[in-house]
Amino acid sequence: MKEFMLIFRQPSYDYSQATPEEMQALAKKWGDWAGGIAAQGKLSAPGRRLDFNGKVLKAGGVITDGPFVEIRERLGSFLIVKADSLDEATTLAHGCPALDANGSVEIRPIMG
Repeated sequence: MKEFMLIFRQPSYDYSQATPEEMQALAKKWGDWAGGIAAQGKLSAPGRRLDFNGKVLKAGGVITDGPFVEIRERLGSFLIVKADSLDEATTLAHGCPALDANGSVEIRPIMG
């Protein structure tokens, strides 16, 4: 069985405007989806949610701050799953809550 990283990108959204109930419902949706993958024995590493801040180092030593206003989506988090093929890993990505927010899931094999 191979490992694949599911990388979640979503449109930029100001979560500070969400109510505690909305945040709790969103956390439950993510937990239920990832829990379904874990229940199949396909979750290799749960990943972690990424902070909204960061920096980007570019060629020539240019450093920019984040979040990155020049993009309309942000990398929110990731999971590492176990699957026999890229097609199976893609099937596991279906139902990801990022898709409900017009986001995307990038599925990448981990070399090794």
